[in-house]
Amino acid sequence: MPNNFTAQQILDLEAVLSPPRFGTYLREAGGDRHKAMELYCWNTDISAAFYVMLQFCELSIRNGAVEAVEAVFGPNWHLNRGFAYTLPVLRSGRGYQPRNDLQSCAARLPTAGKVVAELKFAFWQNLFVKGQQARIWDTHLAPAFPGYDKTRTLAQTRVQMHDHIEKIRKLRNRIAHHEPIFARNLAEDRDRIRQVIEWRRPGSAQWVDTIEQVTTLLGARPA
Repeated sequence: MPNNFTAQQILDLEAVLSPPRFGTYLREAGGDRHKAMELYCWNTDISAAFYVMLQFCELSIRNGAVEAVEAVFGPNWHLNRGFAYTLPVLRSGRGYQPRNDLQSCAARLPTAGKVVAELKFAFWQNLFVKGQQARIWDTHLAPAFPGYDKTRTLAQTRVQMHDHIEKIRKLRNRIAHHEPIFARNLAEDRDRIRQVIEWRRPGSAQWVDTIEQVTTLLGARPA
């Protein structure tokens, strides 16, 4: 990215970003304001590039999970109280609770499809807990995610999916809140996201390879 910012533009942009936020980039750039602004712009570009991959990843997770849940609890799974009570209670009932999220969405939305679109990303992560292994994943992980690594057991794959979603969710939240991601291992983030898409459908992962810009941007980080 060319170093073409005027001194006034940097001052104006620093005011827009806020000095503390800009300071993160300034420290990384060794106090050079031009380099800090280049890094900020690169961080913005690669965050936008990740959004494309994240979109397909999140759809892979939730639609694969819906297929599996429907196979066990039927097309009206979102209204099934038995299913709701299989969901874990987190942190002794404090903070986000997947059961409350589901019941709130089901009470105000007319269809399962609308519910799926409104449930938080954390909801899908909490379908991959140990307690759902025998109920859902022993039978339905392979049909829902046929591209999973066959060298792993179904239980190992479920654990890995839960771990992947946790890391992907944190990346997604940082991007959504316009936070810096340049200090992360972004190649590892890219590969993790791609793996989830591949588990859902290998052909989709191969297609994403042809459109994603993360790899190109990783090689273009400003010095």
